[in-house]
Amino acid sequence: MPIVERMRTRIVTLTALAVLVLAACSGPAAEQPEPANDVLAAHGLDGTPVRDLIDDLDRTPLAERSAGFMASVRPGELLISDATTTEQVSLPIADGFYLSVAPYIDTTHECYFHSLTTCKGELGGEEVRIIVTNAETGEVIVDEQTTTFDNGFIAVWLPRDISAMLRVEHDGLAAEAPIATGPDDATCITTLQLA
Repeated sequence: MPIVERMRTRIVTLTALAVLVLAACSGPAAEQPEPANDVLAAHGLDGTPVRDLIDDLDRTPLAERSAGFMASVRPGELLISDATTTEQVSLPIADGFYLSVAPYIDTTHECYFHSLTTCKGELGGEEVRIIVTNAETGEVIVDEQTTTFDNGFIAVWLPRDISAMLRVEHDGLAAEAPIATGPDDATCITTLQLA
């Protein structure tokens, strides 16, 4: 057998052996809990789909919120952390854009990425109407009468990568502002002063 063919045969054989060795090494590893599971389990939230988790946390009454548990909504992920760990865990939001809105009359706070656990608006438990209209097509995406959560926010799931007009009405007062749902856009709107 010529030298070139013997070398090819050896290379193929060594490659096959390397694949077998690597496959054996990468078999089922000892299961270790993921940090997200630890944090979520500590607060009784493990196994909850991300969208449900976001909805549930935003609607949790202020008196029932866990001290030290932090959750922040970004355009494509939910970031969670706990006072018991220094690690921040990212849970991807597979579809949709979560927008939280805290309309106000007298007082507000600055916000860009909504904290599901610490943001608090002025109008908790109030009846409001929220309307979101696609700025390009004129299609009304949301038009609903609802009650603000205990934290003073209302929230809607919107399509990603749109420009829209947001309008909130309450007790004869109204406010509106343009919004967008791109990868760098705000998930928290606290600038709608009702007048």
